[in-house]
Amino acid sequence: MDIKQILLKYWGHQSFRPMQEEIILSVLDKKDTLALLPTGGGKSVCFQVPTMAIEGLCIVVSPLIALMKDQVENLKKLGIKAAAIYSGMYRNEIEVAISNAKHGNLKFLYLSPERLETDIIRLNIEKMNVGLLAVDEAHCISQWGYDFRPSYLNIAKIREYLPGVPVLALTATATPEVVSDIQKKLLFKSTNVFQKSFERKNLTYVVLKEEDKLNRMLKVANNIKGTGIVYMRSRKGTMEITNYLRKNKISADFYHAGVEPKLRTAKQEKWMQGKCRVMVATNAFGMGIDKPDVRFVVHMDIPDSLEAYFQEAGRGGRDGKRSWAVLMFDNSNLAEAKDNLERQFPDQQIIRNIYHALGNYYQLAIGSGKDTGFDFEIRDFCNNYNFNLRNTLNALKFLEKEGYIYLQDVVDSDSKIHLSVSKEDLYKFQVENIKFDKFIKTMLRSYSGLFTEYVNISEDELAKRTEVSSQKVVEILEHLEKFELLTYRKRKTKPQIIFLTERYDKKDIHFSPENYSLLLKSSKARLDATLQYVSNETKCRSTQLLAYFGEKQQTRCGKCDVCLERNKIEMSELEFDSVLDQVKPLLLEKPQSIKELADNVKGVNEDRILKVVQWLLDNGKVEYDVARNLSWKN
Repeated sequence: MDIKQILLKYWGHQSFRPMQEEIILSVLDKKDTLALLPTGGGKSVCFQVPTMAIEGLCIVVSPLIALMKDQVENLKKLGIKAAAIYSGMYRNEIEVAISNAKHGNLKFLYLSPERLETDIIRLNIEKMNVGLLAVDEAHCISQWGYDFRPSYLNIAKIREYLPGVPVLALTATATPEVVSDIQKKLLFKSTNVFQKSFERKNLTYVVLKEEDKLNRMLKVANNIKGTGIVYMRSRKGTMEITNYLRKNKISADFYHAGVEPKLRTAKQEKWMQGKCRVMVATNAFGMGIDKPDVRFVVHMDIPDSLEAYFQEAGRGGRDGKRSWAVLMFDNSNLAEAKDNLERQFPDQQIIRNIYHALGNYYQLAIGSGKDTGFDFEIRDFCNNYNFNLRNTLNALKFLEKEGYIYLQDVVDSDSKIHLSVSKEDLYKFQVENIKFDKFIKTMLRSYSGLFTEYVNISEDELAKRTEVSSQKVVEILEHLEKFELLTYRKRKTKPQIIFLTERYDKKDIHFSPENYSLLLKSSKARLDATLQYVSNETKCRSTQLLAYFGEKQQTRCGKCDVCLERNKIEMSELEFDSVLDQVKPLLLEKPQSIKELADNVKGVNEDRILKVVQWLLDNGKVEYDVARNLSWKN
């Protein structure tokens, strides 16, 4: 089937978005391909459409479990067979998914990166008919990427088991250094990059140094009509801002990873449908969000990186209409951003101590516990061992990145069942145990695929259909499990921690010094770039962002806070820059009077020099000393 017919049949679109078709044709030509598409640019179509056009299945590597689950469910609704394998699944769930992949019963198999190095995957992947290897969030493979994960380095090892299978790497944001690193680490046969411009002409970037951020944020919400997002670093902050907006008669709700999953979904749906105007959220909000009419995105804290900021700000104005990305900060935020970076890299001995306490907390013997999951209440754990909550969370995240554990805030999973007997044996059981017959028939009518895979179920729904209580449904399912007719996985509602390896003695917990120091170095470089962006009041915001991603913008945007100030002096960008490029080095070298500047700046009318100097004074870039000489403020 032609790729455009596939797009129409399964996704209902008449045509591809910009660059999607070229990427798909490159993949179908069996070329290793790197696709850089902005958030909301339709990355998933780039591997889903070609997979439907070829024989075999597509293995998709992704670190985002919630996104994997969403995509698997969406594919199933389209009648496409898909499954996911990630940390926290039971072994027999994994075995069922692998069996379906080996026997050609799947078109898509989603894998979390840490699963790639497990024996069960390595031993079975050669037996699968794999047509494409897709790597989502590909920047995670680079130590210079903003979310480096050592487990991503295992992807290249898998390629030796898949000779001739092309790789499609996808990401929304990457610097030139990371673009090169992704291709090198994934063993691309030749350089092959498709990159859409990062420029968003309809999005106006504004940075405000503001002492009263609450009041300014309220003005933004009142002056810009339409839906908005307000990003906060802390969960507590999301609730406080929500209450503040509600008190000021603005419809708002809060969202963070600690909110119970079904409530998170309900909040998101309410906002997507326009029943809630402003979502106040941590960075947990945004994955898979594709609301076209977001008119403003406000950041109340300084982000850790320009990559993260660009993705979050880029959720505004996807319909092409004018929207605003507003970042607010005060002097205390600058210090907080640096402190937050330091906290993200706890001392390695502290990390080892927390890992050791974790093993004791669950009474795991050295050498045991691999692939074992537990309910995890972080406050109880910290109180037990007198650990600082924030230090503990950062230490656990580092242990997770190194592949020792997996931490899941709140498990967003329905109950599941899988029938482990044949249809004939089940029928025989129904004849011999008539009291279960009605329940089993209802279950089979309600859910398809029970014999071949684990299927999400709702005890409440089964209770309505069988006219018994939900508790009775649980009892019946547990009873049928004792008869070994099915496997029943009850929905978990608490945060989970999963040991990905057997428990080690703390002295055997190793962190690559190179990884640790490089990660810290690259994180500092990204934060420095963010702080430079925030503090630079002489260069167009859009130009600064594009330059960070290796893209040159010929003209300034004319709409950001910097450009609006520049517009007041009625000079072209070329004229302004030609003066600034001479004035700044002169004043950095030594203080000078206006007359000295006028004499030293070559080829420029004195009136132009005065306009630029006045602008620099108004914007706090230069100052007069007691002798009325101008100097550049550092």
